[in-house]
Amino acid sequence: MYHSNYIYREIGTAWYGRHVVLISCNPLTNQFLQIHKSLHAPTEPPQPNCAETISQFLSIGYKIAAIAPLSHNEVQYVLVK
Repeated sequence: MYHSNYIYREIGTAWYGRHVVLISCNPLTNQFLQIHKSLHAPTEPPQPNCAETISQFLSIGYKIAAIAPLSHNEVQYVLVK
C-alpha cells in the first residue's frame, strides 16, 4: 500500500518515462514485419532485414527489454530507451 503523501507528491511532478518500440520479425527468414512505438519515440526507418532494423535502434540508444515468440513465424522484440 502506498502512503498518501507519496501519491500526492507524484501527482504534481513531471513524468519521466521511457520510449518503447515493438518490432515484429519472422525469425525463419529474418524479415521485418511491423513496428509499433510510443507516441514520441525516436525511430529509424525500418529495413526489410530484421537484424538491420534492430541494429539501427540499438545504435541510437535503445536496449532490448524482452523478446517474445508470438507464433512459429513471428517474434516480437521490446526495445526501450
